[in-house]
Amino acid sequence: MDPFAQGLAGAVLASTIIRKKEETRLALVVGFLAGLTADLDVFIRSSEDPLLRLEFHRQFTHSLVFIPLGGLLVTLALWPFLRGKINLRRTWAYATLGYGTHGLIDACTSYGTYLLWPFSNIRVAWNNVSIIDPVFSLGVLLFLFIAFFRRKPRLAHYGFAFGIIWLLLGVLQRERAGGVARGVAEGRGHEVERLVVKPTIFNNLLWRSTYLSDERIYADAIRLHLFSEPTIHQGGSVPLLDFDTLASAYGTNSRAYRDTLRFTHFSDGFVARKPSDPNVIGDFRYSLLPNTLDPVWGIRIDPAHPNGSTSFENFRQVDSATWSAFLDMLLD
Repeated sequence: MDPFAQGLAGAVLASTIIRKKEETRLALVVGFLAGLTADLDVFIRSSEDPLLRLEFHRQFTHSLVFIPLGGLLVTLALWPFLRGKINLRRTWAYATLGYGTHGLIDACTSYGTYLLWPFSNIRVAWNNVSIIDPVFSLGVLLFLFIAFFRRKPRLAHYGFAFGIIWLLLGVLQRERAGGVARGVAEGRGHEVERLVVKPTIFNNLLWRSTYLSDERIYADAIRLHLFSEPTIHQGGSVPLLDFDTLASAYGTNSRAYRDTLRFTHFSDGFVARKPSDPNVIGDFRYSLLPNTLDPVWGIRIDPAHPNGSTSFENFRQVDSATWSAFLDMLLD
């Protein structure tokens, strides 16, 4: 999730072990800062290898086994400012709980998190909350704000309960959207090989369905309603990337081919050539509109230079027409 929400999650979990009312503010601040810390991995990057950032973001700093060490590093960084106000053991406890929320919250989104590193390179993505969800953030923030100024940990506990309930509601919505998506695919006579549904930004009402069938990627938008049937905004399809053709054109030992394999792992296999630019291999899990097949990012490879530098490109320019179309689907 976004860094602010990560900090809030760290603060509410840290609040669950507050024993003294006087420690409330310190615990919330330590938990908040610890909740942010795992994302310092964004500074692991290389100008010569743009994919390095993708591989290390949400990797070891987000894994379950790193949590105690992450909490310790936060404690050591904060200790010069907290000495004399709270003991070291309590600081480490608050920091460790705050740090521990980060990987788990990120795993609730669709990007993919290496929770089980170094034992597994599986990118865990539960797809039950948007990467930016204002309901989650504002709900938790409200309870934390009151708890901080009134020094009442119990109010922060209510924020923790609210966050858990909201995430569980996201699981319910995900299952509803998944059932609808499978029904749409079956109605087309498609045998679904893999299917992913994920909430669109800012909400858990409008979902993107992406599935693989017969070497093609299909995308649709699903608007869930409380008391009525869902609205389906049907999309189209693109051919799944053909690695045999890629190998013939570039060679399996070329940098272009190897970087494409790396990008495919990052993209969970949902890769294809961008329809408007075949030299771009895009991650089709994401699009500015949930029923379109225009990736928001991808890598560019050059047929004339198979061992040349691979560039990572973003295509996230949102114009007024795209924003209007998104709101029409969301408010449908």
